[in-house]
Amino acid sequence: MLLPAWKWQGPRGTSLASMACDRVRGRDSSSFCQSDDRLTPAKPLIFPGGDKLISDGGVFALGFFSLTTTNSTPSLLYLGIWYNNIPERTYVWVANRDNPITTHTARLAVTNTSGLVLSDSKGRTIWTTANTVTIGGGGATAVLQNTGNFVLRLPVDGTEVWQSIDHPTDTILPGFKLWTNYKNHEAVRVVAWRGPRDPSTGEFSLSGDPDQWGLQIVIWHGASPSWRSGVWNGATATGLTRYIWSQIVDNGEEIYAIYNAVDGILTHWKLDYTGNVSFRAWNNVSSTWTSPFERPGHGCLHYGACGPFGYCDITGSFQECKCLDGFEPADGFSLNSSRGCRRKEELRCGGQDHFFTLPGMKVPDKFLYIRNRTFEECADECDRNCSCTAYAYANLRTILTTGDPSRCLVWMGELLDSEKAGAVGENLYLRLAGSPAGIRRNKEVLKKTELGYLSAFHDSWDQNLEFPDISYEDLTSATNGFHETNMLGKGGFGKGTLEDGMEVAVKRLNKDSEQGVEQFRNEVVLIAKLQHKNLVRLLGCCIHGDEKLLIYEYLPNKSLDKFLFDHAMKSVIDWQTRFNIIKGVARGLLYLHQDSRMMIIHRDLKTSNILLDAEMNPKISDFGMARIFGNSEQQVSTRRVVGTYGYMAPEYAMEGIFSVKSDTYSFGVLLLEIVSGLKISSPHHIVMDFPNLIAYAWNLWKDGMAEAFVDKMVLESCLLNEVLQCIHIGLLCVQDSPNARPHMSLVVSMLDNEDMARPIPKQPIYFVQRHYDEEERQGSESSVNNASLTALEGR
Repeated sequence: MLLPAWKWQGPRGTSLASMACDRVRGRDSSSFCQSDDRLTPAKPLIFPGGDKLISDGGVFALGFFSLTTTNSTPSLLYLGIWYNNIPERTYVWVANRDNPITTHTARLAVTNTSGLVLSDSKGRTIWTTANTVTIGGGGATAVLQNTGNFVLRLPVDGTEVWQSIDHPTDTILPGFKLWTNYKNHEAVRVVAWRGPRDPSTGEFSLSGDPDQWGLQIVIWHGASPSWRSGVWNGATATGLTRYIWSQIVDNGEEIYAIYNAVDGILTHWKLDYTGNVSFRAWNNVSSTWTSPFERPGHGCLHYGACGPFGYCDITGSFQECKCLDGFEPADGFSLNSSRGCRRKEELRCGGQDHFFTLPGMKVPDKFLYIRNRTFEECADECDRNCSCTAYAYANLRTILTTGDPSRCLVWMGELLDSEKAGAVGENLYLRLAGSPAGIRRNKEVLKKTELGYLSAFHDSWDQNLEFPDISYEDLTSATNGFHETNMLGKGGFGKGTLEDGMEVAVKRLNKDSEQGVEQFRNEVVLIAKLQHKNLVRLLGCCIHGDEKLLIYEYLPNKSLDKFLFDHAMKSVIDWQTRFNIIKGVARGLLYLHQDSRMMIIHRDLKTSNILLDAEMNPKISDFGMARIFGNSEQQVSTRRVVGTYGYMAPEYAMEGIFSVKSDTYSFGVLLLEIVSGLKISSPHHIVMDFPNLIAYAWNLWKDGMAEAFVDKMVLESCLLNEVLQCIHIGLLCVQDSPNARPHMSLVVSMLDNEDMARPIPKQPIYFVQRHYDEEERQGSESSVNNASLTALEGR
């Protein structure tokens, strides 16, 4: 009697079927126990006495399991799929979640006419694919794939007639198609378990919103929304979402998104029984699932948590409810989430209102979707209707394959469930009473196509430089009077939206800025003549009294340091992304040094000056400190050292001498930071008895332990030979002697050719400046009396 073999064996979820099969193997080696990846009509899966199926690559297993047991027999038996090669039992699919087997035996078989059938010892059908497919003819095969998908195939041509991934339980695996048919108001749903050990249908589900054209994903608590993802806005997937949706398509009847796999990492989306959805990745180092993204959590991200005209701000150190601009708490003194916010001034309509731009927003729910509109037509649609309280516009060309790509959303009445989302958000145009000072309502729209060359931008400047001269009034309007909500971190950058809807980044230099007219002219002249995909693009400029402004292309992912040095974000940039950033920056520098019309030294290359576009491609920015070299110049000296300590080459920081090799040094520091995920000034190295990142890298490389230098976030998934190649190149770039450092042409060649011979780096010298804090160091005058050189002795 095999009943004792069903006894539960510990918290890791030991397979009951596997245990029973082990006993059968011990008695009879000719039993039907199996561990391959497929079922046929002649080879069913039987419990007890049958083993689990294991996918060809060993990643997933399919078999019988129980979560509730008595001392001797399982009380409820399920058929499911779980990860086979990790210690923590993690189920991703359950066939009979609401109809568990209560008898002592069970059988999963491929039949000749009905597909897959799961039955108990009394012959009752517990679960079947008969309602979804009839194969006929016999000889079909069911295969467990290495993606976790259980597929039923026809015998003749291998056509897949049924697959488990189309019928999810609580987990979304790569390849899953999250579809919403907006014509029939239907959507596929992912449904949570009822409890941590109860896989039956729970209270929470996740799907596209069939009542809102499938443009947003919703977690439902019963029939009520519990959380919204926000509306597809046409932005290319960035950051974490690059791993989430590789394709978003509208075929004219349904819109669907396909979940993208991450190479070399086990990942999935899970909707748990508490109503939280999380993106989970398996960490081989800690042997646990990590969740870099989870919603809604315990803050104000729950649906409508901040009430009408309130929004949840997640851009700070903690989540908090706030009122939209032009609104105040409805109770007059504090934000009661149930009552929300009220207008400070009632709307007047009749041309007496204006629209205030709120950037980086998850737009509200309950919108009206209007197709076939330009941005101007969308704005006019709302402007002429006094009941319209807001509008938003986006181009969905990047995600839609059929029909009109325009996406005009308008809201009537209350605005509910908004969120300040930062770079992943979009512009919400909010109707407010009156007209703000300085905004001209009937300005000529500046078209974003080509932008046009309007005029030479200053008589005393380069008369041959034709460049768009954008008015100060236009920029004031675009940035809502340079409102603080539009600021893009430090450095005088703000986000703006021109009247045609084009998003731009505006660099504003105040009167106290160390970048004077000469540096401003320098930056404009330089960038206006530079054209390279790894350099930020300058769109226009403005001089207004003491105000000096530059208008750049807006890059939604902001700067590299935001990802690299934030523990919560660094897991988003995998090794391939980092390697592409390294190569992109190298090519950008090569263009400046060699391939542009003039030789240009940047002089302030660092992570905060590497901006990332929607595809995470790097673009070198901030040319205020850059210098043009003449044809015969090889190096120049200056009495005024500018830039950022740590990234400065020793000869520049100590003696004011700079050349293209100064940029090479800065690139080497940048490269080592990208590989390690650590700052040049990180105290981590000091704790480990190293004065800085260069010393840390050099000693590990010299001792044959360079692998220990790699950021643990990418160590498991990276190509080790590429990482070691980068560390070697980085150490070549930070050598003490400028002559020993390679030119960027050689750096690019070494990065592109792994087999290319590389010189042995010499021991670097560490320059340290001890009397300035991080903020004071940027752009400050340097005194050699405050600096020292320290040799990096081996340990």
